[in-house]
Amino acid sequence: MNRLDLTLRIACVCVLIIYTVVPLSYRINMSLTSILSAEAIENAVKEFQAPDSFSFKKFSQLCGLTSKSPKEVKDVFQILDDDNSGFIEESELKFFLQRFVPGARTLTDAECKGFLSAADDDNDGKIGVEESFSPATEFLIMVQS
Repeated sequence: MNRLDLTLRIACVCVLIIYTVVPLSYRINMSLTSILSAEAIENAVKEFQAPDSFSFKKFSQLCGLTSKSPKEVKDVFQILDDDNSGFIEESELKFFLQRFVPGARTLTDAECKGFLSAADDDNDGKIGVEESFSPATEFLIMVQS
């Protein structure tokens, strides 16, 4: 085996380890700044540093999410869907701000419940859609309202 073959094998093993061990959301998290301005994200997160101050509608406006296309909003939804279930559950909402800025505070239980009640039209305890709709419809409606 020559040196190039060995290098390629090592690279393949490294890629497999990354895709096996590192959650998808961490691998694509950098794409948030390809959709939203890093400065706008930072300012939006700073606005809600105090516990029980979070407003999804205001956050969406501040970070620029309300002006994005449905596809871009869907891309953000997929990044926030940490377990890739097609839904954003309450456990994922708790870390909502941290998905935008690592080290940001977690949402309080009251904020998570308020977020869910505003976006969960079918009362299934998660933000998502029925199988007959395209993914992220509830989230899109919430962002655009």
